[in-house]
Amino acid sequence: MSKFLLNQQLVEEDLPASAILLDIIRHHRGLTGTKEVCREGDCGACQVLLGKLTDGSLQYQSVNACLLPLGAVAGFHVVTIEGINSEQLNPIQQALVSHGAIQCGFCTPGLVMALTGFFLANPESDEDAATDAVAGNLCRCTGYSGIKRAIKQLCSQFDLSCSPMAQRIDDLIQWQILPAYFSTVAQTLLPLSPCNPSIPVLNSVLVAGGTDLFVKKPERLQSRSIHFLIPAPVVENIRYENQQCIIKATATIEQLRTSPLIQQLFPAVVEDFKLICSAPVRQRATIGGNLVNASPIADLAIFFLALDAQLIMASGKNRRTIALKHFFQTYKQVDLRAGEQVLEILFDKSNTRYFSYEKVSKRTYLDIASVNSAISIQQTDGRIETAHLAAGGVAAIPFYLTKTCAYLQGKTIKPSTIHEAVEIAQSEVAPISDIRGSAQYKCLLLRQLIFAHFLKLFPEAINWESLNTQNKSKQYGNSCSTSL
Repeated sequence: MSKFLLNQQLVEEDLPASAILLDIIRHHRGLTGTKEVCREGDCGACQVLLGKLTDGSLQYQSVNACLLPLGAVAGFHVVTIEGINSEQLNPIQQALVSHGAIQCGFCTPGLVMALTGFFLANPESDEDAATDAVAGNLCRCTGYSGIKRAIKQLCSQFDLSCSPMAQRIDDLIQWQILPAYFSTVAQTLLPLSPCNPSIPVLNSVLVAGGTDLFVKKPERLQSRSIHFLIPAPVVENIRYENQQCIIKATATIEQLRTSPLIQQLFPAVVEDFKLICSAPVRQRATIGGNLVNASPIADLAIFFLALDAQLIMASGKNRRTIALKHFFQTYKQVDLRAGEQVLEILFDKSNTRYFSYEKVSKRTYLDIASVNSAISIQQTDGRIETAHLAAGGVAAIPFYLTKTCAYLQGKTIKPSTIHEAVEIAQSEVAPISDIRGSAQYKCLLLRQLIFAHFLKLFPEAINWESLNTQNKSKQYGNSCSTSL
């Protein structure tokens, strides 16, 4: 039994914890303003707000209802478009209308909820941040210019920097962005609590974000016991201990992207992680889930492989440590024992000084990679001491290029070194031809990404002209261990 606040009504649902919130909203509760389209978290038409009471304070985020299981909303406030409607259009709705951002209207509820989530959660009225908030909302009618004009007006009209988070809900009520009942939500949620037992039932499925799990096999979860892993606040999820950075597996991608500690180590992470997925998915998807899912093109797996990361595994009170490069075994198979879960990811901060992450996909943003790659290098006076190189889309698992890393150790950073490393890398990988490109194309992408790493990290030693001069005498792609 899951009990939660749906708009202004306390509801109880006696359905499996894996039941999808979108179906409950539309078919059980008749709130059809929330639209059903892709059911994969790609279009944003089903976005709703999810409010959580933390230390007496309400925190909201926009989420895709098609990826949200019922058990994950117990004790929360779920807000659909009906929950913010009133007799008159509110300022967000009016701005979309006034600037021609609405045609067929099918995407409109999701857009409104995404922008409402932005005003609830963002510290400043930043147009770029607001645009990122709706980046996961697809529209086939307007061409997006009207949406951008509406965002520009709203950010000029309402100055969030003058609205502290402690009084944000009151201010949004005053601005008529939220209806008045939001002022009583915290009191209503106070006696509610998540339905999870404190300890998982034997053989229960552990679910954190579920952003991939509930795309692929929601029906198979109907008869399984599910235990929801609740992410801790970011200050507890990411920490330094001596020379190591330690991250809890339940940390979300967005927590990682916005963490001052992570930004200190990886200045490019704010923009790099925008390439991975939309804001609603980043706010739900967890690092541990990305690793355990073991997709061959898992972005975070590639990121952490290049950091030579270690995993702390937990089973009850027992702990063991395993190198991430040994965690991935065969396609979608990992070294995870019965009753065990990934507890933490850790890596040495020294591996972050010369670090590069690159990704190529059919769309620049919010797309699955054709090939992605990351590298970390430690060097002294132009000579490589250690190197860790990883790539996705080139093997059946997120791939650590062991032979290439061994070759680079002790080598001078110069064009001939890089070309030799590329040849070794291409002999290690075995991509397949699929919808994201031919095997030979993926080998060529791997070459270009390795070039990009060195061009980015060592511009004083490597430039495109020096690489390209030697490149003309090379025939790449033919040495790949391709599996067609």
